Amino acid sequence: MNRVNEEFTDHADLWYRLAEQKAAQYFATLYMQVMEKTYVPILTKDIEVWKRNHVHHRSWLSFFSRGKRKPDSRDYHRYIGWLDYTGKLDEYLDRSVSYIYMRDLGKALDSPDTQTRIQHVVADIKKHLIHSTAAKRGEQPEYMSVAGFYRWAQKEGIEIAAMWVIDKLKNVAAHIPKEMNAEQAQRKLIKIIVGVVLHVIEEMGEETPPAERSRRLDEAIRLGYSYGLTYPFVDDLLDSQVLTAGEKEQYSHMIRTALLTGFVPELNGWARNDMEFIQYVHSELRDAFEYIKGVQRPETVSTFFEQSYVFFHSQDLDRAKDLSNADYTNEELYLPVILKSSSSRLIVRSVLSARMDKGFDHRMFYYGIYNQLADDFADMFDDMKDGAVTPYTYYLKYRNQRSDLINPFELYWAVISHLIHNVYHSDAKTREVILDRAINGLKRCKQRIGTEKYNEIMEIFASDNPEFNRLVGQMVRKAEDVDFFDKLLRDQMNTTLKSDRKEKEDYQNTIQTVREQINNLLLIPKNNGTPKVKEPLIDAANYSLEGDGKRIRPILTWVMGVNEYGLNAAAIAPLLRSLEYMHTASLIFDDLPSQDNAPTRRGRPTLHKVHNSATAELTGLFLIQKAIKEQASLDQFDAKTVLSLMQYSAQKAEDMCMGQAMDLHSKGKVLTLDQLNMMCFYKTGIAFEACLVMPAILAQVKEPEIASLKRFAYHAGIAFQIKDDLLDVEGDLLVLGKPTRQDIQNNSSTFVSVLGQEGARKEMWEHYCLAVEALREVPRNTAFLKHLLDYLVNRDR
Repeated sequence: MNRVNEEFTDHADLWYRLAEQKAAQYFATLYMQVMEKTYVPILTKDIEVWKRNHVHHRSWLSFFSRGKRKPDSRDYHRYIGWLDYTGKLDEYLDRSVSYIYMRDLGKALDSPDTQTRIQHVVADIKKHLIHSTAAKRGEQPEYMSVAGFYRWAQKEGIEIAAMWVIDKLKNVAAHIPKEMNAEQAQRKLIKIIVGVVLHVIEEMGEETPPAERSRRLDEAIRLGYSYGLTYPFVDDLLDSQVLTAGEKEQYSHMIRTALLTGFVPELNGWARNDMEFIQYVHSELRDAFEYIKGVQRPETVSTFFEQSYVFFHSQDLDRAKDLSNADYTNEELYLPVILKSSSSRLIVRSVLSARMDKGFDHRMFYYGIYNQLADDFADMFDDMKDGAVTPYTYYLKYRNQRSDLINPFELYWAVISHLIHNVYHSDAKTREVILDRAINGLKRCKQRIGTEKYNEIMEIFASDNPEFNRLVGQMVRKAEDVDFFDKLLRDQMNTTLKSDRKEKEDYQNTIQTVREQINNLLLIPKNNGTPKVKEPLIDAANYSLEGDGKRIRPILTWVMGVNEYGLNAAAIAPLLRSLEYMHTASLIFDDLPSQDNAPTRRGRPTLHKVHNSATAELTGLFLIQKAIKEQASLDQFDAKTVLSLMQYSAQKAEDMCMGQAMDLHSKGKVLTLDQLNMMCFYKTGIAFEACLVMPAILAQVKEPEIASLKRFAYHAGIAFQIKDDLLDVEGDLLVLGKPTRQDIQNNSSTFVSVLGQEGARKEMWEHYCLAVEALREVPRNTAFLKHLLDYLVNRDR
């Protein structure tokens, strides 16, 4: 490897010069087409043929037809349903999948094998869409959810990779600084991972053995994450204001050194306030770099480093440009764009060490700038605001001063003509898909910025040929059936990520607000009439109640009772107290020397350590009686309803005692998974169930909904307990607030001891998925429950 890396260092400049020469030849071809307008008659003819299938003349009767009006594409499920109802779904998916095969997989659409593969994929997607659209009630698509992804991973036998990448994505989102866009970082990462997985799936045939398929998909997920990480932590970070100019230079040098030597330099000389973030980024990128390097075949290593260097160097040159500099040549503006856009696509195949189809390099090299120019057009206003140099922002600023500047919008159409006729050999299907995409991009831009601003922009970027401009404008106004599934998914993902962030903020605010309210309700008062002999018992109870408890159970009851069932917050205060009194009593008993013998709880010494076992036992009994008294004081509800609630509560308390007894009797024994699930539910799941069902009883909710809540509680409770078992092995004492490895010392049978850490994680995610599926049957706003479930499996305490 060292010999190869020395060669890289010696030839790095040569690599870039050779790539630049190829880009210069391509640009010269495009430049001549723009200057001589040779693309105009060719593309005009293409559009005239194309528009026959996209501009329809309706009869006056169509205005009176009902039930067929096109819904907003942002309404995902209705839109898919409308496409299916009108018979447009097959064509919609065909052009969408065809475009992905061209853009992401580098395929030529005139290949019979490619067309066969496209039709298979279209049929599979259509079947899934129709099923999921019929089953959903306007929720996010299942395959965009963590549970949906994990279910797919189970089918492919790659649960370990799925769990790994779920944790990785969570950590990336948590570390993104406020100066950067966490949602865009997540979306880009997910997009790259999906793209790499698509490459691998396309590489494999039906004859691939299941074990080999699983191995390659596992590797694809890890490679996708490793490569995709460069977008938030190289591109976006260097484009943001997180780093100073000097730090950006130092950071770029470190990346360049890694690409030239094959080894990531140590993080030396950094003196930042947010060193934790920089250390995290350095560690993740180093691990990603080593993983990609480690899976390369000897014959592909040089290609990987060469393309990576060209990619990074072209981006670095582009990033260094200053919009205030009026002297950039056309070549300086466009050559790095050609190189970064093409190498970013070529490098994916290099990362995978995948075999190259005939003509793949050729197609990908010429295709890249098409997407880049479309993206830069869409982003030009944000880029102008940020002072970024792109062909569009530079032309906007200097077009009146520099007559030599090439119009990037004209170049875009020249690229399209070149692709259709010089790269894809005038293939009709290719013409259809590329023109669909081009007109769709303009339509989306017009919708986003408004007609007036769009027309203003078109006046600036219009070509010197009025007839061609009118034809394009006509297509933007009138052409139909040019939308794409990947754009729908992008919009849906952006909506989902924004909604998820808002829901998470609401969840955290609710937790904080309601927790404070509950804390203010809990302490047992002492007054002038309190007997002196009772005061030590009250003090002991309050000591246990004052601990840093999460209060998940009463918070859950408050949210369901007040927000979903419309109960009065003050009216259910006694229920909230009773739940926390019962829970705290159970913890006091659990911690006793005769049971778990725990020294700390909620970050403080356990009650029997502060006092003694007898006091702890009496305090637990005292709190149980207080809980019963609180339930009996629910005087704003029907007496029969309260009695039903108390009967239910007593039954659940019995069940919890049985669960603890099972736990104690299991010490030193190896339990089966069924026995462990039963014990866990009685110990933990019952408490979650009670928090959901007790406010439902007070609200007189119907039995089917209560049954769904119970299923959710069952699986959420087991997932919670498995996470507890994992934290007992992996957790940090300072974060947990209680000792770790207690289960081992107590010789307790746990999910970890029965299944191992990896098996326990799989079981936890299985119950997570089952809990999510149960939530779909609850006819309420379940956002809080969903985020609670996410917290249960992702917490560190």
